Amino acid sequence: MRQIVLDTETTGLEYKLGHRVVEIAGVEISNRQLTGNHFHHYLNPGRDSDEGALQVHGLTRAFLEDKPKFKEIAKDFLDFIYDAELVIHNAPFDVGFLNHELGLERLSAIDAYCARITDTLKLAKDLHPGKRNNLDALCERYKIDNSKRTLHGALLDAELLAEVYLAMTRGQESLMMDLDSDMQTGSQLEYDVSNLNLRIVVANAQELELHNRLLEEIAKENDNRCIWKNMEC
Repeated sequence: MRQIVLDTETTGLEYKLGHRVVEIAGVEISNRQLTGNHFHHYLNPGRDSDEGALQVHGLTRAFLEDKPKFKEIAKDFLDFIYDAELVIHNAPFDVGFLNHELGLERLSAIDAYCARITDTLKLAKDLHPGKRNNLDALCERYKIDNSKRTLHGALLDAELLAEVYLAMTRGQESLMMDLDSDMQTGSQLEYDVSNLNLRIVVANAQELELHNRLLEEIAKENDNRCIWKNMEC
């Protein structure tokens, strides 16, 4: 499936208070490879940004004054994301703002145009419970260079998130490829563990329940492809 890793910057935190999108960017992934195709626009929101938002993205009203309004780029944006899976960090925030912008133009909500929406913040929390899972923390965890990220910018953040997403999902993809290869060749890996003094720790009922919940979440995020869920131990 074609995937678009998407990010926005806004004038504030609440679209219900009249805040608007000031920058939108998406980068394309096909067959787990960045294609180089991207969508990027600064937008004129017709209002000032909150001071807190300015400290995050630095996009002043003066800079945005001559930029297009959302309605001018809406068709190109929808064409770019059409029938793709959207990959977004903290998806409810961006989706809420985008649906507000689309609604102002009497257009359908964004899920009417894309195949599905994947929230990488939720995925990261499932993979790394109890840890910091913002974009900077994930870049550090997966050894992705984010040294150019002095301010938040939608295009740079989308590019970084694309690398983070590929890193977060690479393990299962590799296992699937290895499993497919072994099944096709009929090969069977064998290891001699007779000389190892292995300690066996049996999971309790609560741990098994938590494990099964995690497998269900992994399956949901990967088109019901979860090899651990289908294995008999």
